[in-house]
Amino acid sequence: MSIFVDENTTVIVQGLTGSQGRFHGLRNRDYGTKVVAGVTPGKGGTDVDGIPVYNTVAEAVSVTGATASFVVVPPPFASAAILEAAQAGITLIVCITEGIPAHDEARTYNRLVEEFPGVRLLGPNCPGVISPGKCNIGITAGEIALAGGPVGIVSRSGTLTYQALYELSQQGVGQTTCVGIGGDPVPGTNFIDCLSAFQDDPDTKAVMMIGEIGGSEEERAAEWIAAHMTKPVVAYIAGVTAPPGRKMGHAGAIISGTKGTAQAKMAALAAAGVHVCQNPTEAGEKMVELVRAL
Repeated sequence: MSIFVDENTTVIVQGLTGSQGRFHGLRNRDYGTKVVAGVTPGKGGTDVDGIPVYNTVAEAVSVTGATASFVVVPPPFASAAILEAAQAGITLIVCITEGIPAHDEARTYNRLVEEFPGVRLLGPNCPGVISPGKCNIGITAGEIALAGGPVGIVSRSGTLTYQALYELSQQGVGQTTCVGIGGDPVPGTNFIDCLSAFQDDPDTKAVMMIGEIGGSEEERAAEWIAAHMTKPVVAYIAGVTAPPGRKMGHAGAIISGTKGTAQAKMAALAAAGVHVCQNPTEAGEKMVELVRAL
């Protein structure tokens, strides 16, 4: 099985007519994802390589019955695009947009929680989600993923998500689903959401978790793992050498004093029984070792 998406997921691309939307939307379609429509205000009635474009998400959903949306629009319009998708009945929204102001993210997240509790948002500022061989929504290269499980991956870092996929695939270890939750301060889906889904997925036998400095999501995940997780978890935390008080890459990757440091996160995860590794390659090797021992 897989989590969040599978071969039956139908997808619209908000921003399909833009350069990034076209590039990644068509790559998703060519991977085998059921990309059924695009949405760009004022471009309704046109198409992108045979994919029909509509003026609104509501129109696209009414015609195609799509259940997922891939949001590829500039930061000033991303929050409105997310809410438009939710209002139209979309239940999974994947937003890759980087640079959305944190207060916009917070307002959008709170509105989703209060008004659309059945909607799952991945991101913003994330690579998306891929269930190898079934569905790919976002910017992850399908070529580096391997179908057949048994590993689930959840990551805050986009680049390290790709490395984790590649490290495992090179060793012949497939993945059930790989979820990039993004590194912004207010992610729509967090580590615990993904860990819980992987715990409940019978085909996922082990989980790789990639975190980074900033915030307390990894510590919260460690508490959840200790209380609920029965499957082995391998973790790597990026940012061991990052100086306090300086943003590193992601908007959420900032530490203050002793809070949010890689060392604190690694200690919390190790105390929860997680196999904590010192670099991505070591994490991949440890996961291969655990899978082959299952």
